Amino acid sequence: LDWWQADRYCEQRFAQLLFEPQDTEQGSFSKLLQSHHIRGSVWLKERDSVLHKTKRRRGHTVPVLVFRDKTDTKYVKVLSDFPALPAVTACAHLQWDTRTQEIATIFSYAVPAFINEFQLRGFVDEEGFVRFALIVHGDHSPYLPVFRADGQWHHFCVTWQQENGTWAIYADGKRRASASGLCSVGPSAPQAIFGQGTFIIGQDQDSLGGTFKAKESFSGNITDLHIWQKVLSTEQIEKVRSCWVVEQDLVFEWSSNALEMESTVQAVTTQLLCPGPVEECRVLEVGSSGFSYASCLQTLPFICLYSKDAYWQLKRAQLDSSHSLASHVNTLAVRTVIPDSVFTSDVQDMNLSVALDALDILATVLREGEVPVLEPSDLLAVLQLLKQVSDMEIQEGDELEMLEQLGQYYMEVTELILEEQNSGTWSSISQVIRGPMAVVELCDRMVSLLVPLLTPERTKIMIQHGNIGLQRVTVKNMWFGYSSLQRCLSSSGTSAMSQDMAASEGGQKYLSTAVGTAVISSTLLSGFQEISTSVHYRLQHRVQGFCGSERQFLLFCLFLLHVSPDAGGMWSTAGCSVVMSLPDSTACFCNHTTNFAILLQVYEMQQRTTKEEFTLQTLTFIGCGVSFCALTVTFILFLVVRIPKSERTTVHKNLVFALAAGEALLMFSELAKTNQVLCFMVTAFLHLFFMSAFSWMLVEGLLLWSKVVAVNMSEDRRMKFYYVTGWGLPILIVGVTLATSFNKYVASNHCWLNVQTNVIWAFVGPVLFILAVNTFVLLRVVMVTVASARRRLKMLTPNSSLENQIGAQIWATAKPVLVLLPVLGLTWVCGVLVHLSIVWAYVFIVLNSLQ
Repeated sequence: LDWWQADRYCEQRFAQLLFEPQDTEQGSFSKLLQSHHIRGSVWLKERDSVLHKTKRRRGHTVPVLVFRDKTDTKYVKVLSDFPALPAVTACAHLQWDTRTQEIATIFSYAVPAFINEFQLRGFVDEEGFVRFALIVHGDHSPYLPVFRADGQWHHFCVTWQQENGTWAIYADGKRRASASGLCSVGPSAPQAIFGQGTFIIGQDQDSLGGTFKAKESFSGNITDLHIWQKVLSTEQIEKVRSCWVVEQDLVFEWSSNALEMESTVQAVTTQLLCPGPVEECRVLEVGSSGFSYASCLQTLPFICLYSKDAYWQLKRAQLDSSHSLASHVNTLAVRTVIPDSVFTSDVQDMNLSVALDALDILATVLREGEVPVLEPSDLLAVLQLLKQVSDMEIQEGDELEMLEQLGQYYMEVTELILEEQNSGTWSSISQVIRGPMAVVELCDRMVSLLVPLLTPERTKIMIQHGNIGLQRVTVKNMWFGYSSLQRCLSSSGTSAMSQDMAASEGGQKYLSTAVGTAVISSTLLSGFQEISTSVHYRLQHRVQGFCGSERQFLLFCLFLLHVSPDAGGMWSTAGCSVVMSLPDSTACFCNHTTNFAILLQVYEMQQRTTKEEFTLQTLTFIGCGVSFCALTVTFILFLVVRIPKSERTTVHKNLVFALAAGEALLMFSELAKTNQVLCFMVTAFLHLFFMSAFSWMLVEGLLLWSKVVAVNMSEDRRMKFYYVTGWGLPILIVGVTLATSFNKYVASNHCWLNVQTNVIWAFVGPVLFILAVNTFVLLRVVMVTVASARRRLKMLTPNSSLENQIGAQIWATAKPVLVLLPVLGLTWVCGVLVHLSIVWAYVFIVLNSLQ
């Protein structure tokens, strides 16, 4: 098949034309093809081309002039009065007769003053290339190769302008030759190509309108000749090549009524299949494992590529199918409308009558509920049929009433397969069809078929069924109601997002993404050709089900970038922006036309920005470093200086060691994030050492309480109890936590306990209990200290003033608080207040750095 047919063949079987193999795959891939006896060139799909929406080829019915042999009699005269041409462009489609290598004249324009006023000649060289030469006022350009003499249709354009005598020859959309100085302005040169001359196709004029020679005549087929009195741009030439007429400065438009044909020249009407966006397509040379290009209209072997998951999902769908829908539809149609397998069936080229009959029967079966829930194979078969219909070429003479009815059935079938009961089926074929957004692309193709319905009298078409509809005027519009897509999107997942939709900045945590509105499509038409323009649109939101006290939404104005119908498309924000957002709707601006929607990204509110987080991390690292150094010096002093052994020094040493170990791990925990096992171990030891530090703070409180209230326990028994509390309890807590929550123990983005689960309470719960106990101990100590200070003051200075008494009591209160707060760990109470304000976070870090 040619490249376009091959691409469609694969797409209609839910596959893709083979992509260009990677460098490491080329050798083995070439051997694989040779083992299957595939030789020569094989079609490829270029990887970067998937980012662009594929252009459709147009069927263009035109009269073709057939010059079977080189004779001195066959000619066609153009019946047009040509003005003077200071600049000129002539374009046509040409099929060269490869049987002869003699010079042939494609066209010649003569005026009384000069016979060879404007002429295009060519011949086939020894290497098999057609070479063209342009003649203006007798001045002859060199013969230069423009396309291969392969018997295929080729498009050419020649341009010339009097300024500097600049000329160019284009073939198949590419400039093949150009230069200046061809009959440029000078003493002996005309200012322009003279007007009121005779334009002959297929012969060289040796006299005005006659005296032809067989050896210089043209042999082959020619059609679609147009002439302009200006130099067309490359973009305009590409447009003409695709069978669109540039109206501005057109002096001759191709029409059989504007031609005077010699009786032996045959004229046939044929459909010229206009080329797509590129004239040459990528091929793999099997023998050499290299790559090259070939004409896209050449017929070559090709390979359809499936992903493994998609292939086996298709296989399972076929094996598990009861063929219920196929049997109902085929029985009602008394023919095969839905084949038994998407693999083995030949996808037929549909005409309007066949398509209308097929969709009518399918809509009837679906509408009457004969198949309540579509099986995966049923849904795939329906989508395959919709692809065939949307790829159909509308022929001249087709009844327009049938075309409009086809649009009605197409919309109805689309609505029916998006019913809520089929949402599970969409999910079950997610590897083959990436969600119901694929239907949007198919409907967009279908609406383009309705072009013939537009006339000067009828400037608007509107077709609607349920929540889905289309409207075509000079602007093509299409919409999918929120419910029609959302009920299936919820099970199959939102379409992929391109990388330009980055997550939000600091202060928010990403939770989910959902299409929050209807999906609409808008395309501007100019002469039935789609062009892009800027668009303003406003859509209502659907935010039910996402609301929460600590959640907010980021609104994205976006469009659907189609990779292929089966891929379902990719959402992108490129060129789109929010103009105004209200609680229930958002206005958007996009600098291009396509499928639009508004995406809601749900975020959990967080209190800090990225800059604040960085500042806090920096302060934490510095504070932990200072604290670690101080704790290390303290521990060394306890070991070196001969302090008498006591309960208090033992407890202090254990508390210092646990805190120092915990803070050392905390400083370097960020380095362990990249290694999953190391991060897990760091988290477990952080949990252990900080839990142990708090346990020894509890022991500090219990020891202090024993000094204030008499405790009937010996010192040896107390120390055993202290060690069990300081080390045994933390080991028990960490062990039980690991045993019960091993898989959800560590947070996703740093080496600490997972705050999104209940695991964090294995640390926070005991800490809150210890802080409560130590707070009670501190209050009791303060009460005892104040009472003792009051008695001492009365004994030592009974006549002191009231101010001195108040000052002494304030100091008696402040002194134990200042000394005992860090020892008992009560500065950690600030950690409970961190979520209220960033200020408490700074206070928390500073106090615990000085602990």
